[in-house]
Amino acid sequence: MALLEQLTDPSALESVNASVSLLEDKESVAVAQAASAGIARLEAIRFRALAQLSRHREGARSVTQEAAFALSLVDKHAGAMVAAAEALTTRLPCTLNLMDQGKVSGFGAMKVAAATTWLSDEDAQAADALLEDRLAGKNSDQIRKAANHAAMTIDREGADKRAEHHRESRRLSVRQGEAGVASIEVEDGPAEKVNAAYLRIDREAKKLRTGDETRTLDQLRADVALDLLLGGQGGTGERAEVFLYMDLSTYLGLNDDPVEMAGHGHLPATLARHIATGPDTVLRRIITDPLSGQVLDLGRDRYRPTAGIGEFVRVRDRECRRPGCGRPAQTCDLDHSVPWQFGGATTADDLIDLCRRDHRLKDEPGWIYRLASDGTLTVTTPTGQSYDSSPAPLHSPRTRTAPAEKPPPF
Repeated sequence: MALLEQLTDPSALESVNASVSLLEDKESVAVAQAASAGIARLEAIRFRALAQLSRHREGARSVTQEAAFALSLVDKHAGAMVAAAEALTTRLPCTLNLMDQGKVSGFGAMKVAAATTWLSDEDAQAADALLEDRLAGKNSDQIRKAANHAAMTIDREGADKRAEHHRESRRLSVRQGEAGVASIEVEDGPAEKVNAAYLRIDREAKKLRTGDETRTLDQLRADVALDLLLGGQGGTGERAEVFLYMDLSTYLGLNDDPVEMAGHGHLPATLARHIATGPDTVLRRIITDPLSGQVLDLGRDRYRPTAGIGEFVRVRDRECRRPGCGRPAQTCDLDHSVPWQFGGATTADDLIDLCRRDHRLKDEPGWIYRLASDGTLTVTTPTGQSYDSSPAPLHSPRTRTAPAEKPPPF
């Protein structure tokens, strides 16, 4: 496409705006993708320039201020950019190379830098190499989760200490807004409690959505949360659940593989075992395919009757299945990948979890969802772009070790 070639020619950029107004849908998406790749390459140059400035100033604090002034940034963001620039040009060469290729944005690269900042230089380079084939095409939240997992994998003991330190720094903050509004936030709260609190608030808010209710779901969540904080009931009290995905060996302390919490990401094994052995914890048996790590069966022994297929699908999917969405499956809608009216079946092979926003998106014209037999969901957009989504394996593929040969008899 001639317009895509123009994007690499600065002298032609003046005519781009006029040309864009003439594009069809597919061309619009392609040009947006090419522009994003070009921006990533330019951001890589900007990071190199900031790192060079920092080297000239020998890491002086004034570098952050100068970057803030020159780039019209607030100090906090400027400091994060300078720190990321130093890391990318020294400890994270693979991530910087992905930016040069237009495959990772500057914002995504900053997520990698932040997730690995506590590692030694040697461990950071190892995590960077581990991520080289895992970042292209991912959004910033997926990159954050992948980078955290890589960092925990490389330095598991350090991950335990870091998690303990962050949980000790929990605090409550209030930010005053305009026109009679304000915000309250629990910062660095224990992940299992924060997620459980949100799930309870979400559940109680949905119970209030009767025919006469005029408030939106977001408004109801906010009202329920404030009511609970001020001593009200917020709705019917009920135990909230968080879902930890941990293999038996990790639970027993035989290894320290990172553990996944649905909707949050990965946790160090020591912290996950602490959560899993709490007084209100319920253990479930989940059978996985040893070759793929995917869920095959959900154990039925627990403190309440199961909800059958729906529960299995939510445990299997863990999060909304739209590529890039991380909403916990427990807050999502169950939907047919093939619509019921077109032959879809209410079985685990056809049902998927979609958050309400993505459930509605699926029903818009031109969007096609296909669920393969291996659990991979392929979403095709109205412009013909396809994106795949599948739950990450609960463990690495395992192969059976051949038994040792018996010695010949004498």
